Amino acid sequence: MGILLWIIFGALAGWIASIIMKTDVNQGTISDIIMGIVGAIVGGFLMNFFGQSGVTGFNFYSFIVAVTGAIVVIYIGRMLRSR
Repeated sequence: MGILLWIIFGALAGWIASIIMKTDVNQGTISDIIMGIVGAIVGGFLMNFFGQSGVTGFNFYSFIVAVTGAIVVIYIGRMLRSR
C-alpha cells in the first residue's frame, strides 16, 4: 500500500508543477507521475544541498519540496527540448 501512496503523492506533485509551468495540456497523467517522482528526488537533493531536509514523509513540507523539484525538472526538460 505504501508504494501506491507514493505514486499518488508524486502524481499530485507533478500535476501541480505542470499547472504552474503551464505544461498541463502537453503532458499526460503518466508524465505527471514521473515528473512528480523525479521531482521529489531532485527536490530532496536540492534541499540537502542548501542544508535543509528533503522529503520527510507525507506532509505539506515534503509536498512543496516535490513540487519545487518537479518544476526544476520541467524547466530543465524545456531547456533541453528547445535546443
